[in-house]
Amino acid sequence: SVMALLVIMAAVGVGVALGLLPRAPVNRSCTAPSNRTGFLCDDRVTCIPASWVCDRASNCRNGEDEQEKLCGDLPHSLPGYLVFLCSNPRSWIYADQRCNGMNDCGDCSDELGSLASCPPCGWEWWSCIPVHYEYCSCIPRRLCRDGIQHCLGWSDEYVC
Repeated sequence: SVMALLVIMAAVGVGVALGLLPRAPVNRSCTAPSNRTGFLCDDRVTCIPASWVCDRASNCRNGEDEQEKLCGDLPHSLPGYLVFLCSNPRSWIYADQRCNGMNDCGDCSDELGSLASCPPCGWEWWSCIPVHYEYCSCIPRRLCRDGIQHCLGWSDEYVC
């Protein structure tokens, strides 16, 4: 019985090595630079930002971030952790674009509300009601005191 068990284990090992038996799905979720949602390349070391997947530029050594099975029917072919669904059911963005201060969804659902669950403005941002659509509830501090109104109440020019 020990010999039979060894033969079975060897057969399974050969089957897995040759790709004849299904392998467990690879978990490719990782944390990319700046604490962004990422995609783990085949080398199991390189972690690229989610928005670099299916961008028509191969960022992984073997090109796995541009494979047809991953990019064939966006966003449906992407793993769920790479996608953020905007409040408009027809719109989506890559998960690393959520809570980045920019209005990527077009309706601020990626920056405001319960779907996004974003923290308050960080130290590089000024909290206000922006006058430009590209921002939602904060503007970059670099825009403060530049002589151009970016906040509804001009706080970016007089308080920030």
